[in-house]
Amino acid sequence: MTAIKHALQRDIFTPNDERLLGIVNVCKAGKKKKNCFLCATVTTERPVQVKVVKVKKSDKGDFYKRQQTWELRDLTEVDAKDASKENPEFDLHFEKVYRWLASSTAEKNSFISCIWKLNQRYLRKKVEFVNVSSQLLEELPKAEESVPSGESQSVAGGDEDALDDYQELSTREEQDIESMMEMCEYAVSNAEAFAEQLSRELQVLDGANIQSIMASEKQVNILMQLLDEALGEVDTIEGKLSSYEEMLQSVKEQMDQISQSNRLIQISNTNNGKLLDEIQFLVNYMDLSKGHIRALQEGDLTSPKGIEACINASEALLQCCKCHEKLMAVTQQQLLFAELRDTFARRLTNHLNNVFVHQGHDQSSTLSQHTAELTLPKHNPLHRDLLRYAKLMEWLKNTHREKYEGLSRTYVDYMSRLYEREIKDFFEVAKIKMAGTTKEAKGKFATLPRKESALKQETESLHGSSGKLTGSTSSLNKLTVQGSNSRRSQSSSLLDMGNMSASDLDVADRTKFDKIFEQVLSELEPLCLAEQDFISKFFKLQQHPTVTPPLAQVSLMPPQAEHRHSLSSEKDMVRLMMNKIFQSIETELNSLIALGDKIDSFNSLYMLVKMSHHVWTAENVDPASYLSTTLGNVLVTVKRNFDKCISGQIRQMEEVKISKKSKVGILLFVTGFEEFAELAETIFRNAERRGDLDKAYVKLIRAVFMNVEKVANESQKTPRDVVMMENFHHIFSTLSRLKISCLDAERREAKHKYTDHLQSYVINSLGQPLEKLNHFFEGVEARVAQGVREEEVSYQLAFSKQELRKVIKEYPGKEVKKGLDNLYKKVDKHLCEEESLLQVVWHSMQDEFIRQYKHFEDLIGRCYPGSGITMEFTIQDMLEYFSSIAQSH
Repeated sequence: MTAIKHALQRDIFTPNDERLLGIVNVCKAGKKKKNCFLCATVTTERPVQVKVVKVKKSDKGDFYKRQQTWELRDLTEVDAKDASKENPEFDLHFEKVYRWLASSTAEKNSFISCIWKLNQRYLRKKVEFVNVSSQLLEELPKAEESVPSGESQSVAGGDEDALDDYQELSTREEQDIESMMEMCEYAVSNAEAFAEQLSRELQVLDGANIQSIMASEKQVNILMQLLDEALGEVDTIEGKLSSYEEMLQSVKEQMDQISQSNRLIQISNTNNGKLLDEIQFLVNYMDLSKGHIRALQEGDLTSPKGIEACINASEALLQCCKCHEKLMAVTQQQLLFAELRDTFARRLTNHLNNVFVHQGHDQSSTLSQHTAELTLPKHNPLHRDLLRYAKLMEWLKNTHREKYEGLSRTYVDYMSRLYEREIKDFFEVAKIKMAGTTKEAKGKFATLPRKESALKQETESLHGSSGKLTGSTSSLNKLTVQGSNSRRSQSSSLLDMGNMSASDLDVADRTKFDKIFEQVLSELEPLCLAEQDFISKFFKLQQHPTVTPPLAQVSLMPPQAEHRHSLSSEKDMVRLMMNKIFQSIETELNSLIALGDKIDSFNSLYMLVKMSHHVWTAENVDPASYLSTTLGNVLVTVKRNFDKCISGQIRQMEEVKISKKSKVGILLFVTGFEEFAELAETIFRNAERRGDLDKAYVKLIRAVFMNVEKVANESQKTPRDVVMMENFHHIFSTLSRLKISCLDAERREAKHKYTDHLQSYVINSLGQPLEKLNHFFEGVEARVAQGVREEEVSYQLAFSKQELRKVIKEYPGKEVKKGLDNLYKKVDKHLCEEESLLQVVWHSMQDEFIRQYKHFEDLIGRCYPGSGITMEFTIQDMLEYFSSIAQSH
């Protein structure tokens, strides 16, 4: 290590005017890297700068290079990790923490000691040393500490001992030495003589000092006398101070006693004030005025003034607290209040029970007024009268929970009976209006008012058979393909789902049904909302959730079990009461939906749109309300009927049968799909459930495509291409007109199928008028395909020029025209009048015929060059033939 120290001093620090005072061999803690050296240095020039330098040995040689330098004044902390055990690790805290691992604990301790001494000398203990043994931190001599850092002598040696022994001369000392040496000429040449002279002068000065001390003995005696007098005065002052302190101590004790007395007085005043407040509280809140007592005992619960007086009296009674029960007067007063509370609670409960009972019976007499019109009786007057008792109900809820719950059950019981009668009669009127005034409807639905038992029996019968009405398809009328003249009168819709004939229904009937169904929903919605709002306000169930609701299970379970099965919130209570009161709404709605579906399966479209809109409206108001939940359940039924309607249409397409004796034409389910789409687009315009219709469209159109191909394959009277062409043309026209975005792909597919089958039909039909000519040129093309050169085809015996002339002579212009006329008649027999595709097909045949004619001429020119053979008719002749034939028919 000594050799390395000298090498570093020579190569690194001497050129920079620095002296190396401490060194340690280290590597970074936790990392396997090459070793380096941490060096503590000072500069030789003033002001002295102390640095910590990291030196690393070069990889390419044996020389060292300076890698990183820190100023010692930037060092904030030195952490030796452990002061009691040997640990080579230590940390230096500069701008960040540098963790080092020394080669030995001795080197680490030596380096930390050097850093501590430099810190003591130059930085005045600014660095903090942590976990460092106290033996390493030895104090420097006092003399050295008193020397300012700016006047410190430069370090003379290269190690720590030289740093401790060295002391720099001050400027004045240097000047005195120089002046003294100037006075002695031989100070430099004869040092011994100079030293002797200095020794003699020193002896002279010592003698002079001794004489001076002896001469000042008198003055010293005087000074000692003055000091003795001063000590006497100090003793006198201390005595006075002691007496003052004793006096102040007695005053302090008296002040403490006064302070304690004041504190006791303050506590007494506070207690008296609290006692006075409590007495005033008892006087104010344990007393009721005679007017309040009279209102609670005899107050009129029918007049507005009497109700207001009862409300004020009940609120005053509620303010009377239960406190100081050990006081006899308070106990007697509380017994009086309890008696008043029980008496008023019984009076209020009996009065409201009578109101509920009378209201239920009185309303039944007014039901006949609403039978003629499709309206529900309004209960706003009842709600308005009962809301006057809302505050009293809140008082009853807070004081007599059992009576409050009993009133709630009574209200639910009587109102559920009342609403059940009103709703059943209302729905009977709706069913009669839906079914119309036919004999069948009159036989099914008698005039109102009706007996409740009969209504219930009929409703249950209709509801019980709803599954058969909506799901029965086995007895459906089989679709048969009739002539175009009778098709429109046979059916006005794609399906005949009910027992009524679909021909009896029209747009006016469906519009009438739509209005009736909308009227039913529009009447039910405000009725349910008004009742729910009333229940929330009257029974005070809208404020905040509670653990013990006033109506746990509303008479659905015995009172003993109500406490065990309490609901979690007051919203659940309101919904439970509404379910009990309007328990017949969902049943009646399902029955009405079944009837509408039986009358016309297309009514499910109207019901789906209307019901979806009302569900969406109810959910926006309150997603958890009774109305929203009930309509949502009914919507599921409507959606199920809609799906059954679509499935029934698809099933009827699959069961279609065609006549073997008449041409097919436009299939009935194709026109039915057109009518369905037109109706659905009208109904579902701006509807919320458009996605359901789009899914139904896709299912229906795929079924239409599949069954059109099935019928075309089974057709015997009409060619397959004609069936495909006409029906897909009709489908394409329908989709193009209605512009149904979800069926764009099917519209393009229908156009493609129509075009393909039109071309196929034209090509197959045109092969017959020039049959021999077609066969001849097909043989020519076959020979060319086999490798025969075109100009050598005429040398084939079967395809010679004579044979060609013979075939061409068989088709003179008159014969071609006759053949085309027969073709026109045949095409006319194949096509139906409804699609008006005859001229389109005839024009396509004209284009195909001209194409074949040009193809024949081209083959003649290539295979029979210079023969002069031509057709018996020209293109102009063909155009005249086609035009005259079309005009003649």
